[in-house]
Amino acid sequence: METLRFLTPELARSLRDDFGTPLYVYDLGSLRQQAETALAFPNAYGLTVRFAMKAAPNAAILQVFNRMGLHIDASSGFEVRRALAAGVPADHISLSSQEMPDDFAELFETGIRFNACSLNQLTRFGRLFPGGRCGIRFNPGLGSGGTGKTNVGGPHSSFGIWHEWAPQVEEIAVEHELVIERIHTHIGSGSDPAVWEKVSGMSLDLVRRFTSVTTLNLGGGFKVGRMASEVSTDLQTVGLPVKAAFEKLAEETGREIRLEIEPGTFLVANACSLLSTAQDIVATGGEQAMNFIKLDAGMTEILRPSLYAAQQPIIVIPEEDSNEEKDYLVVGHCCESGDILTPAPDDPEKLLPRPLAGAKPGDLVVIEGAGAYCSSMSAKNYNSFPEAAEVLVDEKQVGHLIRQRQALEQIFQNEVPYKES
Repeated sequence: METLRFLTPELARSLRDDFGTPLYVYDLGSLRQQAETALAFPNAYGLTVRFAMKAAPNAAILQVFNRMGLHIDASSGFEVRRALAAGVPADHISLSSQEMPDDFAELFETGIRFNACSLNQLTRFGRLFPGGRCGIRFNPGLGSGGTGKTNVGGPHSSFGIWHEWAPQVEEIAVEHELVIERIHTHIGSGSDPAVWEKVSGMSLDLVRRFTSVTTLNLGGGFKVGRMASEVSTDLQTVGLPVKAAFEKLAEETGREIRLEIEPGTFLVANACSLLSTAQDIVATGGEQAMNFIKLDAGMTEILRPSLYAAQQPIIVIPEEDSNEEKDYLVVGHCCESGDILTPAPDDPEKLLPRPLAGAKPGDLVVIEGAGAYCSSMSAKNYNSFPEAAEVLVDEKQVGHLIRQRQALEQIFQNEVPYKES
């Protein structure tokens, strides 16, 4: 069975008593440790680590990383505004977005960095800011990810400008006198380290083509083992060959290229636990009888198991000491058949029971690995469940509220009643 990462049963119960459940609990020490590991990524001529804030955009987390010297990767104009509101300097924010926001000119004039992700975006940028400086996100033609849905490189991905359209990029840049100062590639979340290293070499070939480029951003997507059986990417292992490739480029061309990486999951995934309460324990009969734990959390807090068949560690903390163990299917509180937390690996349509400590209604259930793409990516307010609270636990094991639990009235406060005339 899986075990708790940074919580103790006593601390988990104390946090439940103080803040209720469901509750996201972030560990400050874990956040800092992962940031320090990322900042030590091997590099030849300088390094910028950008936190992919879509993974966990809470202002408190942004501020922790900002104080440690991390920059920000934003995926929308709204994320840019959110980072600015949290106190992140504009020139520490890079925008790579599927759409160019309506207020782009105003955002760019604050001093943010911009990577054009399509030929259309590059043309629009050139018309708005002739003679301007920007980056280009390329689709290098190869991708990798934990699932097909998390692969953002290759011919089936819409992200970035297809690498073979580099001549069109050059034409647009010449037409608008643009300076291409960065190349950006990203191949997926949970990507294969070998594929990541290969794409790094392909990206350097693009750098060779664009002689004005001074920075190469290789994205993130470093695999994080949430389950005890999973292996996490070692940044030193994948980074050293990349460093050597940068040094080789410098020997050949005299160009010393700065490296950027932009991890999200790597920085926050295992730095958060989702506390929930077992609301009910039920069973079915027959030859395929199953035991179920029904939680007060679900796809409204963590959508990854339903969406990707993601495996999350689940630990029952019994109120009473017991050596009992059972196989359970763990399900959420939504009136939705897809609200499951124990899918079969690689198939969200199937269920796979887990061996867990014997559970009773009222027991705490902890879902580990909930720091990335959980609070930020959920079926928020489905069945009108309010948004969960979030706390940050410091070195003294004190929980600090960093997001209040949403009130029911806040869910429908923007609705406008229809009045028949």
